[in-house]
Amino acid sequence: MKATGIIRNVDELGRIVIPKELRRKLEIEHGDAVEIFVDEDLIILRKYTPACIFCGDEAAEVQIYKGKKVCKACLAEMAAL
Repeated sequence: MKATGIIRNVDELGRIVIPKELRRKLEIEHGDAVEIFVDEDLIILRKYTPACIFCGDEAAEVQIYKGKKVCKACLAEMAAL
């Protein structure tokens, strides 16, 4: 895990602002869904991608490849290149 040195306060409704630089780096746009994970005393946020990043098939069985969700059909297609 890499420290950013960025500190934000929680407002009265429990919200925090994700800095623009981080949203840009992680390609998080207005309206995007973000997954929330808890690991002991850590809160982890990740942009939510429910389907294959290439074909968008939500029903396909996806695997994680370099941190991205890719279906078996797209993995096979990439392997054939």
